[in-house]
Amino acid sequence: MSAPSARRRLGKLGYGRRRGENGSVTLELAVLAPALLLVIFAVVQGALYFYARSVALGSAQEGVRVGRAYQSSVAAGETTAREFLAQAGGGFLQNPAVSSAGSTSVDVCMQMTGEALAVLPGVPKLGVSQSSCGPVERFTTPGNP
Repeated sequence: MSAPSARRRLGKLGYGRRRGENGSVTLELAVLAPALLLVIFAVVQGALYFYARSVALGSAQEGVRVGRAYQSSVAAGETTAREFLAQAGGGFLQNPAVSSAGSTSVDVCMQMTGEALAVLPGVPKLGVSQSSCGPVERFTTPGNP
């Protein structure tokens, strides 16, 4: 079989290139690639947001755990929350702030706020706020709770 007849035969079966379709795959990729990248960046941004929330909640819970311990203080809880954030945060929670507002003599509350790391510059950062509360450990008597 000669080369021209083989090309004609492949063209009839649909395996060869048709005239006018040259570069269509490149055009499709040029149209779809930005949309695909946008979806990938949105997934990564969502993961960073939820990780920042997890770090903030862990920090608040760790602060409450230490602050509510017997003969401990709220200030010790705040210090522990900041230390936890320094170890676990890794820069994923930006502009962090620890607050013990709402704490009383019988309850310890910690609120952690900050911003999640943004993937793209110029995109507004997502705010993160997590809180945790717990009762202060103390001895009680049966008639005096």
